[in-house]
Amino acid sequence: MERQTDLVLPSRDDPVVAAGSEAIGGPAGRRLLPGTGWWTPARVIVLLTVLVFSLGIAQRDYCRDIGWPRENNLQYVHVCYSDMPHLYRERGFAEGNVPYLDTGEYPRLEYPVLIGAVMTVTAKAARATERTLTGQAVRFYDLNAWLMLLCAAVTALAVVNLAGRRPWDAALYALAPGLALTGTINWDMMAVAFAMLGLLAWARRRPLLAGALLGLGTAAKLYPVLLLGPLFLVCLRAPDKRAAFSALAKTVTGAAVAWLAVNVPVLLLAPNGWRAFWVFNEQRGAEFGSIWLVLEQAGQGKIPHFNLLVGGVLAALFAGIAWLALTAPARPRLAQLAFLTVAAFAVFNKVYSPQYVLWLIPLAALARPRWRDFIAWQACEVVYYLAVWYYLAGSYDPNRGLPVGLYSVAIMIHVAGTLYFAGMVIRDLLHPQHDPVRPGPDALGQDPLSGPLVAASRTGQTGGAPAVG
Repeated sequence: MERQTDLVLPSRDDPVVAAGSEAIGGPAGRRLLPGTGWWTPARVIVLLTVLVFSLGIAQRDYCRDIGWPRENNLQYVHVCYSDMPHLYRERGFAEGNVPYLDTGEYPRLEYPVLIGAVMTVTAKAARATERTLTGQAVRFYDLNAWLMLLCAAVTALAVVNLAGRRPWDAALYALAPGLALTGTINWDMMAVAFAMLGLLAWARRRPLLAGALLGLGTAAKLYPVLLLGPLFLVCLRAPDKRAAFSALAKTVTGAAVAWLAVNVPVLLLAPNGWRAFWVFNEQRGAEFGSIWLVLEQAGQGKIPHFNLLVGGVLAALFAGIAWLALTAPARPRLAQLAFLTVAAFAVFNKVYSPQYVLWLIPLAALARPRWRDFIAWQACEVVYYLAVWYYLAGSYDPNRGLPVGLYSVAIMIHVAGTLYFAGMVIRDLLHPQHDPVRPGPDALGQDPLSGPLVAASRTGQTGGAPAVG
């Protein structure tokens, strides 16, 4: 635990916060003891997260009041869409069917099994407390929205602890517009909570638990498994590779066991239902928000060998991240590599749903805690969030919808914003003196997420300063 006097205050450290603090008397003075009293950074950040996330729930009140009908474009015009009530009505939950096991006149559930389990439980509660179909769909949304709020608060606590002596960097996560706007579109917040708790367990030198949490996150959404790549890369830069890879082996084992424990029972009982998620993603083409959709709309045709192309581009990007990690002058911080890896996957995947920004927000707060860059990136995400709903509104009323050309521009704004933030992370990685978290050559010792690697570094040293190669 960091000493309170060692905590970094944003008003002393961040130029944007320092300038803004002039309105309330300027940056904190030297005599201020940060984080003392009842209002600790963790409590403040959790409260801010709850308030911001609750604003996002309130923003959907119009759609909640009308029950999210499919028959018109009002949920898009009022930018209050959510997948939750529609999936309740359209995947057999309203009939009391169990996903994966039961079938009917509706598509199979195209979600990983942990989300399917949560949907099953909350659907049963909705049917028990409401009689009408619309009322059940709304109650289903309410239950899952507040569950996502809980996941957001848990994530906030994880980010505060992962930030080390910079707990106020978690305010970037807590105050992010993307958190409010997209938090209840889908169940991504649950996977985010598992992923960040997994990183926290790694930082606390509990690699087996870290793996179990990442495995559970992957059983909810696929992206947490990507974090094993950055863990592998930082282990390659550890002085004592045997100790580092011993910890990594425990993490991989924990992830595999947890994922299998959740998935194998469903696979054995309902193999076709279990495969629906994988088949759906293998067969989907260039969809909303993806750079590939822009290319298709510009060329007015399907991209040949699409799956092979996407896979090749992602493989090349992951290889480039690995090259950066291995050639950087100092050991990259885990959060930097994690952000770059997940951002590459999100930007160049087949689809970019608006809520995918939730994957990146906590990693961004840890990778590049600078308000100027974070605000610029989030502004681009807000532009895309508004654009996608007005583009969809055009499917009901072309006069109230966004034209294809402007929607493509909005996609490129989102892509440019993410690539800009990634570029700043890469700059910090290649020039550690620019990194606000740990300027200087000692990358490992000043990375709050180092976890077992700190012990591995000390084991592998015979004296003197930590190695940087």
